[in-house]
Amino acid sequence: MKEIGTINSLLINRFTPNGAYLALRDGEEVLLPKYYLSGEEKEGEEVEVFIYTDSEDRPVAVTDRPKAILDEFAVMEAKEITKFGAFMDWGLPKDLFVPAAEMHKKMEAGEKYLIRVCLDHQTDRLIGVSKYEAFLETDTQGFEEGQEVKALVFDETELGYKALIEGNFEGLIYKNETFQNLGIGDQVQAFIKKRREDGKLDLQLTPIGRQKYEEGAEKILQTLKVRNFLPLHDHSSPEEIKKTLGMSKKHFKQCIGQLYKAKKIRILKEGIELL
Repeated sequence: MKEIGTINSLLINRFTPNGAYLALRDGEEVLLPKYYLSGEEKEGEEVEVFIYTDSEDRPVAVTDRPKAILDEFAVMEAKEITKFGAFMDWGLPKDLFVPAAEMHKKMEAGEKYLIRVCLDHQTDRLIGVSKYEAFLETDTQGFEEGQEVKALVFDETELGYKALIEGNFEGLIYKNETFQNLGIGDQVQAFIKKRREDGKLDLQLTPIGRQKYEEGAEKILQTLKVRNFLPLHDHSSPEEIKKTLGMSKKHFKQCIGQLYKAKKIRILKEGIELL
């Protein structure tokens, strides 16, 4: 069935007590269950539906849209783990099954993972695949430093956060350059910081022109982690700030503003302290 796993606009052929039967391109029909009907639909009317297989492996149409359709990625939560695979919450009544052989790593219930929706051609069923690397594009020459991109955070490592860029490329957001809380599944606007020699992409969450403020904020944060308190404030002299942190007073004020908004520090009359 060509329509499986995709969003389709189909005509209503007829109604039955179970719902409405929609016309497929090959002349066959697919059921849109009564649950998804308002009661005002008419024969010949067009409806937009997603088609997949139900718990009995029968093709069925739904008006709900899943987190990802065929050949798309999404971050999904594992609901149940069995020896055969994992069942993922993708926003539909029937969970998406990830076979054990298609797992990138061992999964745990309640955790979130990057999943690609694929078609098992042997069974004509939709399955999930967490071995994402094989589907990513590796030619990143089209990206330029400073370019704004859409990024989906899908994994956390000691170094930083892995992110899916524009649905097709992998990038990394470094933890020591991140001044906001990130979670698996977060969609963020990011900027290309660097295209490495191996073609991999480094990202940052602020425009490139503000990079020096991010680096300055990191320096203040690391100093506070050692000293916990810095007796620097609006009335501190530029010389005192430069001697302590090696930056201008203007730069210092911009940096502590970033840290304050990120809820990393508390600004007191006498100085700043680590939260």
